[in-house]
Amino acid sequence: HVQLVESGGGSVQPGGSLRLTCSVSGYTYIGACMAWFRQVPGKKREGLASIDGDDKIYYNDDAKGHFTISKEHGKNVPMYLQISNLEPEDTAMYYCAGKGYCRGRYMLPQHYNLWGQGTQVTVS
Repeated sequence: HVQLVESGGGSVQPGGSLRLTCSVSGYTYIGACMAWFRQVPGKKREGLASIDGDDKIYYNDDAKGHFTISKEHGKNVPMYLQISNLEPEDTAMYYCAGKGYCRGRYMLPQHYNLWGQGTQVTVS
């Protein structure tokens, strides 16, 4: 079965950068849609960026320039989220998510059926 495991979170000062990693295993095909989300306690899970089955990248309009998603083409390859110029408002649990093959922009939590356990990012 598919497993997603996030890593790379931590405590950083404002203005710093982090690169989060989503380690992927269990897919039997190339072309799964994947995405990064974040959630603050008491608030909805927010989509940040996604990659579709054709490796096309999409960003939440609020995330452009602040987040960079990347993933090499292939099956069960890691996905990354580079976060630059971190602000206290970026403090959240960050999750990677996956689904089957898709094309297009999928940025809502209900679009995904596979989730990692999350990695905490704290900016202060």
